[in-house]
Amino acid sequence: MAEQSDLQHLPLHDLHVELGAKMVPFAGYAMPVQYPAGVMKEHLHTRAHAGLFDVSHMGQVSVTGGDWATLAGGFERLVPADILGLKEGRQRYALFTDPSGGILDDLMVVNRGDSLFAVVNAACKSADLAHMTASLPELTVSEITDRCLLALQGPEAEAALAALNPEVAEMRFMDMRVVTLAGVECWITRSGYTGEDGFEISVPAEAAPALARRLLEDARVLPCGLGARDSLRLEAGLCLYGHDMDTATTPVEAALHWSIQKVRRTDGAREGGFPGADRILPQLTQGADRLRVGLRPEGRAPMREGVQLFETETAESPIGTITSGAFGPSVQAPVAMGYVPTALAMAGTDLFAELRGKRLPVRVDSLPFVPANFKR
Repeated sequence: MAEQSDLQHLPLHDLHVELGAKMVPFAGYAMPVQYPAGVMKEHLHTRAHAGLFDVSHMGQVSVTGGDWATLAGGFERLVPADILGLKEGRQRYALFTDPSGGILDDLMVVNRGDSLFAVVNAACKSADLAHMTASLPELTVSEITDRCLLALQGPEAEAALAALNPEVAEMRFMDMRVVTLAGVECWITRSGYTGEDGFEISVPAEAAPALARRLLEDARVLPCGLGARDSLRLEAGLCLYGHDMDTATTPVEAALHWSIQKVRRTDGAREGGFPGADRILPQLTQGADRLRVGLRPEGRAPMREGVQLFETETAESPIGTITSGAFGPSVQAPVAMGYVPTALAMAGTDLFAELRGKRLPVRVDSLPFVPANFKR
């Protein structure tokens, strides 16, 4: 584990410390894992009101060069998503894939008219930047290092943010707008980082502490850390890179087939043309050998990443592994996600998990555990 002195500090570091956050190493940064309210309260407050997350460790990237066909067409060489068809002011979830069909990272991509704006995972951003730069020589790939990224999430996020500028209430799911908040020009998207309705706010770094304080003055807004992020995303059935997906996992296995639009699929107008298409496209039509599923452990003990799954209580060989697991504060029970053979992926299938030397029953369940609350 990195020493605290080796870690990078976010522009909001002093505010996190002032608010009493417990700081931990994450992806090379000192990050707030929880505040004095605790993970349970932060989670439930976000479900009922609004939580403010500092996600400035994530990579913000600008891609420029040429006309739209050159720009979007070039980017499509790296992802299975329909980027050419992405309208200006809209964003889309996408995946960087490798030649074997594995997932290099997941990202959000915005059409800004004359450029693409992408947000990538912190742990992958150096590799992503190198990948984009090497693969897109006709385009200019630039990391944006002078802006913070805040995520305001929850059913009252709209009202809290609209108190600073009512224009945000006009935004639809997956919209992107440039909006002035507290006198500062911000790039705002509306998606839902946690499965709740919410906004992601890219703000100049020097203005971020003041904006965060303005938002936290609202009684509806509570600061939240990585702990609540993980439990909210798990209940929402959202993959966390490095846990629920990696280079050994294809988009179809991860149940992210919905991120591959028809135009990029077999017989689509722009079929294939992305890394790993030879493996991924047949999986879309014929199915994969294994799938990501929801899991409901019996009892109150959470089953976490790495716990092995078995078809029966006495089976000798594991058939899968849990990739994320915790106690779900909203469902008031342990929940988990993991990979199992497709033949055992149907909801209601009974399996066993080995926890501290004991085989305990686990039932395959439908995802998400808590329905998404996006504004459609």
